[in-house]
Amino acid sequence: MSFESLGLCDELLKAISDQGYTTPTPIQTEAIPVVFEGCDLLAGAQTGTGKTAAFTLPIVQKLGEKVPQDKRRRPRVLVLVPTRELAAQVSDQMQYFGRRLSLRSTKIYGGVNIRTQMERLHRGVDIVVATPGRLLDHMEKGTINLSRIEFLVLDEADRMLDLGFIDDILQIAEYLPVERQTLLFSATYSQSIKQLADELLDEPRRIEVARKNIAADAVSQVLYAVQRKNKKDMLSDLIRTEKWTQVLVFARTRYGADKLTEELLADGIKAAAIHSNKSQSIRTRTLAEFKQGELRVLVATDVAARGLDIQGLPRVVNYDLPQVAEDYVHRIGRTGRAGENGEAISLVCPEEQPLLKAIEALLKQVIPQKTLSGFPKVELKGGGRVKVSQATNRPASSRKAPGKSKKAATKAGKPKSKPGKPLAAKKNTSTRRNKVSTGRPAPKTGRRGGRS
Repeated sequence: MSFESLGLCDELLKAISDQGYTTPTPIQTEAIPVVFEGCDLLAGAQTGTGKTAAFTLPIVQKLGEKVPQDKRRRPRVLVLVPTRELAAQVSDQMQYFGRRLSLRSTKIYGGVNIRTQMERLHRGVDIVVATPGRLLDHMEKGTINLSRIEFLVLDEADRMLDLGFIDDILQIAEYLPVERQTLLFSATYSQSIKQLADELLDEPRRIEVARKNIAADAVSQVLYAVQRKNKKDMLSDLIRTEKWTQVLVFARTRYGADKLTEELLADGIKAAAIHSNKSQSIRTRTLAEFKQGELRVLVATDVAARGLDIQGLPRVVNYDLPQVAEDYVHRIGRTGRAGENGEAISLVCPEEQPLLKAIEALLKQVIPQKTLSGFPKVELKGGGRVKVSQATNRPASSRKAPGKSKKAATKAGKPKSKPGKPLAAKKNTSTRRNKVSTGRPAPKTGRRGGRS
């Protein structure tokens, strides 16, 4: 199938061709006709398979067919995303295709000056890409009008649930028009996603172009069993001996990311870290340096597991296994994108065996294990038993493992108050479907403390 057969206009076909794409991906082939038909959509697809273009292309075309004449435009499309990085990525796509049809778009997220965003909204836009927390800030200030929204898109919806945005999403939805088209895209397809879809979607079409919760086939996976104190030395050794020039490394905590970065720099490996404690300007600059090859290693927490689009990224390393098995899929999905091959390496210590077991159960496969010469052999056994061979001539690292981060308490207080200046009438859910609040997925423990 070709892009022409999907009914896209000449302007968008030219823009697609300029990007070098000739054939739509499976999710694009399935989703674009559904959006053109005007149906709500619940779509599951592997990360890196073109979900963004699957909703961007048809929405931009439908909006372009009736560009408003008013100088000060009101948003007609709202795309909600979990992270700043993903907001920037989706906004770039919206701007690239939207300008071909004289559409205006903007991105809204925390960590930057809100006044600049307010000025942009005041000048008028057609498309808003936002993180839920910062959007609520604008709603409370009365600087955004959502009364003309025609399309609501939830991108990486499962990650938004993981980050505890469920209440924010449902609160925002109350101020959107009843008559709208809602599209929900998710890399993983859990029961909580289905419950959220039941809250917000009206008789949606359901498509799933990939096996449930399975990592992309283009990514080869391998693990090294290693004692925790030797992880840094093993990573440095792999970077040097394998001559890696670009690698994305995932650490579990912000402290761990910063600590590992300092140790790699001390080993003469050019590295930098990004996480939620870094300002947006630093995160943007660091990511640009990594893409341009100025940095050899980018160390990130799971805040970067979604939304990072690094063309041709050859590999990712799980320095720490994630606490949630689904996050493993999202992490390794940063490589092997757009039909290219990628490699995912995990450094697993004995204490992480339960996490490894959960990941392999999700993948429905055993991750192949390798050993590295010069390091003590560690055998991962069932029941927490570990066999460690005699140490070789390589000196063990003196680095102490950082302490485990304390789990944040579940936020269970009063729900957030409604925005002070609601600019759109509160949604009457009875006209779409009688939704019941008891079906809402509960936010996970570790809910974010501040707004993105």
